[in-house]
Amino acid sequence: MRILVTGGAGFLGSNLCARLVKKKEDYIYCLDNLQTGSLENIAELERLPNFEFIRHDIIEPIDLDVDQIYNAACPASPPAYQADPVHTMKTSVLGILNLLELARENDATLLQFSTSEVYGDAQVHPQPEEYWGNVNPDGIRSCYDEGKRAAETLCFDYNRMYGTKVKVIRIFNTYGPRMNPEDGRVISNFVNQALRGEDITVYGDGRQTRSFCYVDDLIEGIVRMMNTPEEVLGPVNLGNPGEFTMLELAEKVLERVPNGSRLVYKDLPKDDPKQRRPDIRKAEELLGWRPGIALGEGLDRVIDYYQRIQNR
Repeated sequence: MRILVTGGAGFLGSNLCARLVKKKEDYIYCLDNLQTGSLENIAELERLPNFEFIRHDIIEPIDLDVDQIYNAACPASPPAYQADPVHTMKTSVLGILNLLELARENDATLLQFSTSEVYGDAQVHPQPEEYWGNVNPDGIRSCYDEGKRAAETLCFDYNRMYGTKVKVIRIFNTYGPRMNPEDGRVISNFVNQALRGEDITVYGDGRQTRSFCYVDDLIEGIVRMMNTPEEVLGPVNLGNPGEFTMLELAEKVLERVPNGSRLVYKDLPKDDPKQRRPDIRKAEELLGWRPGIALGEGLDRVIDYYQRIQNR
């Protein structure tokens, strides 16, 4: 098959490309505008005969012959998507329109990387796919939250109007190799602050919760979702249902990196969700999928990854 991965030089996209190229009879197009992606993430892949990098922004149309499209293109950390909120919204809305047209022209299947952020500051816990969310439509996170909600709408409307083959996953907090150490997400923040011996920044009182999925587990779920029968559209939550407070996470990092770091507290960012945990019953039933890597093991792996980066 000919497979397009947009956002392919980013954290999730590059890990997905690394998985897909292993099937040597498939040809992988990795497309990225390098706004937040990095050529370093795909340097080893570019040597392979079934991999091709294309520098392109999905807010502009593209013409390729493809059988499958994985759309991972969009800045995902709050500092990144808030840096240019208009472009973030364009990526979600204009970008998905261009990719849906590409899927329609090729009779290809498009898998949209949506997000747990569509649930906003959830009032239902854990979050099932049936929950409509509690999202601020005009806050500083809205460009991402509402952009992803609009992208889901367009996917399902293209399916209803034109029969376009679509699938939607909602990704919860994920971490692992190839995650930018400066991207502002909590695990990369905590680990790299500890490795540098800096104080660890905790926002609010640290009692807000998240659920952390190791990237290898997530990629397995994504590939399974793409290869489900055509009638399986989603949305389907993908994430680890193990729930931890930010203080618990900080303590686990400090246990593993005893470098003299202390906890410092800052104000909670506006619209930051207080609880986040996926209900993954649909993923279990439809995909036979459940994450297998516990947070402690995953932290050991990601600490080793960042240590190797720092020692280069």
